[in-house]
Amino acid sequence: MKKKVYSYEDLLEIMKILRSPQGCPWDREQDHESLKRYLIEEAYEVIEAIDLKDPEKLCEELGDVLLQVVFHSRIAEENGQFTMKDVIHTVSEKMVHRHKHVFGKEHAETADDVIDLWENIKREEKGNKDRTSVLDGVPSVLPALMRSYKIQEKAAKVGFDWDNIDDAWKKVTEEAGELREAYTSGDMAKSEEEIGDLLFAVVNVARFLKIEPEMALTGTIGKFIKRFEYIEKRSSEMGKELTSMTLAEMDELWDEAKRTF
Repeated sequence: MKKKVYSYEDLLEIMKILRSPQGCPWDREQDHESLKRYLIEEAYEVIEAIDLKDPEKLCEELGDVLLQVVFHSRIAEENGQFTMKDVIHTVSEKMVHRHKHVFGKEHAETADDVIDLWENIKREEKGNKDRTSVLDGVPSVLPALMRSYKIQEKAAKVGFDWDNIDDAWKKVTEEAGELREAYTSGDMAKSEEEIGDLLFAVVNVARFLKIEPEMALTGTIGKFIKRFEYIEKRSSEMGKELTSMTLAEMDELWDEAKRTF
């Protein structure tokens, strides 16, 4: 089936063949549950490609995410549940319905106006009728920082929010003090609770600054890795093992790394 240029229809046919009795044993064994990890991994690889500003990698990784969507849709079709056409129809219908300011008679001048309109529309949609809390709808499987941000956004929509960032910052200071007090007392269960409270408070500050905490922490992790790898490289050039260096020596190399990265 080798071609110079493959189409969307070719991708659907490839997946159909892979799932057939004459196809791939591994692909035939997969189900929605077994594929969950791959969808998560591929989504994060898309984020990495965006961060790297690598269009070729981004193209490849978006294809991998699309493959996961096609894979799940093929499994659902085999089970008589829905098809890829249904997936496309459903999302297209949703986009038209939620963009009444484009396809209908509603008006939205700013991005904030659009968000308010979306929230009103989502509350009217069938899928939201069974929700009993304004906090419903945030997936529990989201990374904790991302989930915290979304939960706080929803609470803020109904007025449960600090008046300004200064109040949010005071809460960070308060929670840091409570964590120190819990740690000093030797109560590790309380310390764990206070760590959570402190992180949640920091997310609140990030929200006021319109900074995604998940992305911010990801950037910091990447920066730490680069600086630590610099220390490893420099210590090797000096003929020293990290384990034999003092903290002061490593700090000196860390300062060098900070001037580089």
